[in-house]
Amino acid sequence: MKKSAAAICILLALLTSCGGTSPKTENIPDLPPDQDAAETKKLVLWLIETGKRLDMIELQVEKFMEEHRDIEIDIVQIPNDPYKSKLKLALGGSNPPDVFHSWGEGSLKQYVQAGQVLELTNNINTDAFLPAALKGATFDEKIYGAPLAMTVVPVYYNKEIFSKHGLEIPATYEELLTIIDKLNAEKIYPFALANKTKWPAALFLMYFANRIAGNEVFAEAFERNGRGFDDEAYIEAGRLLQELVQRNAFSPGFNNLQYDAGQSRQLIYSGKAAMEIQTSNYINNVRNEAPEFEKKLGIFPFPAVASGEGQRTDIVGGISPVFSVSANSKHPEAAVALIQSLTSLELAQRMADDAGLISAIKGVQYSDPFTRELNKMMTSATSVQTFYDQTLPPELAELHKDTTQALLGNELTPEEAAAQMERLAQEVLR
Repeated sequence: MKKSAAAICILLALLTSCGGTSPKTENIPDLPPDQDAAETKKLVLWLIETGKRLDMIELQVEKFMEEHRDIEIDIVQIPNDPYKSKLKLALGGSNPPDVFHSWGEGSLKQYVQAGQVLELTNNINTDAFLPAALKGATFDEKIYGAPLAMTVVPVYYNKEIFSKHGLEIPATYEELLTIIDKLNAEKIYPFALANKTKWPAALFLMYFANRIAGNEVFAEAFERNGRGFDDEAYIEAGRLLQELVQRNAFSPGFNNLQYDAGQSRQLIYSGKAAMEIQTSNYINNVRNEAPEFEKKLGIFPFPAVASGEGQRTDIVGGISPVFSVSANSKHPEAAVALIQSLTSLELAQRMADDAGLISAIKGVQYSDPFTRELNKMMTSATSVQTFYDQTLPPELAELHKDTTQALLGNELTPEEAAAQMERLAQEVLR
């Protein structure tokens, strides 16, 4: 085996798992037949996983190949930031990957609408998955992907720094501002941020919009049935984001730092920064890059905003990875069999135990302390806001990230950013 180089509030009652079953392993006759059935079937798997998650997927693939001697799999690991552009080119070209990672929602829907994804409705055991997770890969009541994990976005913090300086976990935004001022006085960057690729800071904007107006503001803007992206809630969210910049809440040069390169995480590991907002894959990164730091790491929910409609139990999150099959795969039966293996209860349990994964598969038991806490945040959440850039159409998703970065750089006013988003939304959301 060679290795080379996100809408809508989801009610968490859907997340309750009630005894899992593994996905089906038999082939379903309505798949197109594999080509060259008598020869070795060579599959290419594209993903973005790193660290322990990548290691465990590789082991699962090795096991799969031992059980399927006629299948050979090439794993291609691509860094998160360039992945989307590479995948778009590949799926639109003549040599797409057979199986590929996505985040479901709008990021997958664009390829489904282009006819580039194989329908899996009759080829996976839908009873094995959490309905909220499977929903993100379902379009027009047809399923186009099998989800392995779900992700939650908390605030990660250095417990040692908080303890040393007498800081308490903030319940409100005002309390967070007090912490920011105290950390600055101690010459500690309050938040590490690497925002060259724009999406990390968008996590702040999504939380601010939720805390101000609840998830309904995005749902209305996205579905075009109420408030728009120029609503006062989005303008105020932009103001709060710029207030953080003015308050020196972020590490210097944040708009030029690369998250994939670990530049923000290194500030956390070294004690130069105290907090970072990120997805639950952060646990995987820590265990891969600085396992000795794990004992210092803590998490808490994003604080509430005074008089806001959102709650601290509202979370930003999503689904990742979702595995799908290219419509142009020469070996669709083999590719579906691989997806069934990659979303097995066996692998999901190992990932939860060792890599901080919150499973999309029913029946997983959580023993890892971080995973238990993150899963508790997910299952007790009053709502989940899926990532804007994974839910919106591609051009609007990019503008969302562009305007957020411009807000951080004081290149746009909150009113200008909101107006740009609404103008494009009126064009592309119908």
